[in-house]
Amino acid sequence: MSWLGVFSQLMALITALVLAPLLTGWVNQWRARLQNKSAPGLLQPYRVLHKLFHKESVMAEHASPLYRTAPYLIFGCMLLASAIIPTLSTDLPLSPAADGIALVGLFALGRVFISLAAMDVGTAFGSMGARREMLVGFLAEPALLMVLFCASMITRSTSLTAIVETLAHRELAIYPSLLLAGVAFSMVSLAENARVPVDNPDTHLELTMVHESLILEYSARHLALLEWAASLKLFAYSCIGLALFFPWGIAEANAPLALLWALPVLVAKLALGGMGLALVETLSAKMRIFRVPEYLGMAFLMAVIGLLVNVLLGVG
Repeated sequence: MSWLGVFSQLMALITALVLAPLLTGWVNQWRARLQNKSAPGLLQPYRVLHKLFHKESVMAEHASPLYRTAPYLIFGCMLLASAIIPTLSTDLPLSPAADGIALVGLFALGRVFISLAAMDVGTAFGSMGARREMLVGFLAEPALLMVLFCASMITRSTSLTAIVETLAHRELAIYPSLLLAGVAFSMVSLAENARVPVDNPDTHLELTMVHESLILEYSARHLALLEWAASLKLFAYSCIGLALFFPWGIAEANAPLALLWALPVLVAKLALGGMGLALVETLSAKMRIFRVPEYLGMAFLMAVIGLLVNVLLGVG
């Protein structure tokens, strides 16, 4: 383990913690602009987190220890997921210990904790949101795995760092399978991050909300950790998409000079991706919860077709 690898890992953690709320603020700002609304400040998520961390926490009377510790566990899962994704460099000490399958497992672990915590206090909205969250996860996780397998067939590795190193530094080629996988990944990312058309992050209507119903009973620092974890999840999914489909600009191992350029390149790519996400949400309408299985089933089917295209073309 080199000192440059440790430095790259620390930079990846700090970048995730700092840029995740900023990405959320950027998406919210562009979404408001595209809808001809008064846009919130770019730093509004930081102000919300600061306010929540300085408030007194109020817990449900019959809450169990799981309910109290779940926000810390969920935040830890999302931070660890962000740490094993090559955002600035492929020289990450944590990367060999976790591949794409373990990454999906981290997202699933966070989902299990937030669903159990929502059901712990026994409210109707929490239980309803937990059922819907598990439904989305049950359908989205296989589709995400198929997307990762589609890229791993090209690089013969399920490690994200190996995928980035292979795709970013080989001759430019057009892979039809990656096009199909990219569309599937975009659909899964919208569902996993509670965005339109699957969910609306701005609504508090009881019959439509999913993510908001899971955190309805939390307050103060616990709510701040959950909101920060949601931003980290959006950041992680954005970085997965960049690593799989736009890996250029990520520094290789033992390349300190390239690491200096990796941060502005990452910020630029996230800015363009955030604008694209806001545009998609503005042009889309929220679907009924009963249509979500069809939506995610289509994402899974497109990822599987991408796998079959790789097999037929003999890619790898």
